[in-house]
Amino acid sequence: MRELIVTAFVSLDGVMEAPGGEAGYAHAGWVMPLFSDELGAYKLEEQLAAEVLLLGRATYESFYGAWPGRDDPMADKINTMRKLVASTTLDSSNWHDTTMIGDDVDGAIRAVKAEDGGPVLVAGSRSVVHALLAAGLVDRVNLQVFPVLLGSGARFYPDTLDPTRLELLDSRAVKNGVVLQSYRVLA
Repeated sequence: MRELIVTAFVSLDGVMEAPGGEAGYAHAGWVMPLFSDELGAYKLEEQLAAEVLLLGRATYESFYGAWPGRDDPMADKINTMRKLVASTTLDSSNWHDTTMIGDDVDGAIRAVKAEDGGPVLVAGSRSVVHALLAAGLVDRVNLQVFPVLLGSGARFYPDTLDPTRLELLDSRAVKNGVVLQSYRVLA
């Protein structure tokens, strides 16, 4: 059975929107001033451990616009691994080993989780993450918390009446002040 791991760059106030500089957002690119080799090594290790990458449509479009043109170990992994895209507007992709999943994201993810193999990694993809948390399909949350308060933007944490209980698995700060946190999602 596969583990489903959500990973996200978040500001101290929980914003995850446009960390890499996506156009149209007030704080686009807020990760770059604090990105470091140490953080890059962490992200590479996380990506190399995964067997399946799950993305929402907007994150897919951002990744597809960036990774196929790169040539490094992270790009090699992302470009060659199995990718699932949760989208009701896209029908297909010519990116290597990419499958679109439409209306039944929960069912598709339950089937993938039931397979033998390594983890499914969900990068960014806020609306998908919110749906997966609500459906009880997330096993672990890896947050890279940046020491910045953005004050506005789409937040990682869903608005819900029911709390999501987490158990801290690991927490450590890298030299630039980014805190790497890993949590198990409790049922």
